[in-house]
Amino acid sequence: MSCDLTVEEARAALDERVRESMQWHFSPETGCPYWLERAPSLGFDPLTEVTCFADIQKFPNFDDEVLRKEDPSRFIPKAFEGRPFNVFETGGTTGMPKQRIGWDDYKTDYSEFSDHYPSDFFPQGGNWLMVGPTGPRRLRLSIEHLANRRGGACFFIDLDPRWVKRLIADGEYSMARKYQEHVIDQAVTIIRHRDIKCLFTTPKLLESLAERMSLVDGGIKGVFAGGTTMTPQYVRFIEEEVLEGQINYAPTYGNTLMGLAISRKREPGEYSLTYYAPQPRAVLRIVDPEDSTRNMEYGEYGRVELTTMTKEFFVPRFLERDEAIRREPCGEFPWDGVGDVRPFQSGTKQVIEGVY
Repeated sequence: MSCDLTVEEARAALDERVRESMQWHFSPETGCPYWLERAPSLGFDPLTEVTCFADIQKFPNFDDEVLRKEDPSRFIPKAFEGRPFNVFETGGTTGMPKQRIGWDDYKTDYSEFSDHYPSDFFPQGGNWLMVGPTGPRRLRLSIEHLANRRGGACFFIDLDPRWVKRLIADGEYSMARKYQEHVIDQAVTIIRHRDIKCLFTTPKLLESLAERMSLVDGGIKGVFAGGTTMTPQYVRFIEEEVLEGQINYAPTYGNTLMGLAISRKREPGEYSLTYYAPQPRAVLRIVDPEDSTRNMEYGEYGRVELTTMTKEFFVPRFLERDEAIRREPCGEFPWDGVGDVRPFQSGTKQVIEGVY
């Protein structure tokens, strides 16, 4: 995902992606039923009045309940009609899940992620172990694609994060611990009996796994982690204690709607994480929680807002359930980053994160 673009060139590429997306998603020849039917009620014409990323502000914040209520097939672009698709679920604990359709976006996201890291970071040809949610989650296919792209196979330990969240919400802490032990037991067995070089899991599961065995002695060379909050203190703990200072660590921020935001390279002794969205396919803004049309200043905390623009899927101004610090562009990524991500309003209310 790193590139040699300047900030101005990246901005121009983003504006061009906006124009392409409007023509694709709002043209009768290529658009999907949901957006074509919604267009007349927007109060503006996306085909002619949305010509740069600033114009995305004309859209209201996307209502995530739409992803529960609407049949996913209503988001199929006419250009993709008749082509079999995947259905991926995101978030939730009970009730109707939020769903999105997909074809190749996950392959694009994880191919780009793979290309960002050298062959010795995640050893080329090494097998992977994924300890995380499979089933209806996009992540299962994504990690397998990543392993295959780097020349390896992928082993899986399943996890139902909704069940863990429900146990915790119900105060069933002992059952939640037993479930976690059940997951870790399986992971330890695979690492000890199969040639595993790379690992994907959540930070909390990674910590539990390291309590049971030395990952260095187990032959793990690289760890890709995401899913729960990682403060600078926790990142230092993971790198120095859990990974014993000897295993490459790639923390990420991602979800089914956005794809994957990569953490920029850090200086020795630097543990604060800053993630950069896969622009121009997806854009993250840090906005005022009271007025989502307003960007926060660099260095300030605000709510995370996501806009996704691929041929498969268009979602404008989706307010995530996260908050983060707005960070400046960097050499690797010439667009805004999001730093020290944490659950939205986590300082003022209890947030259940479970193990994912």
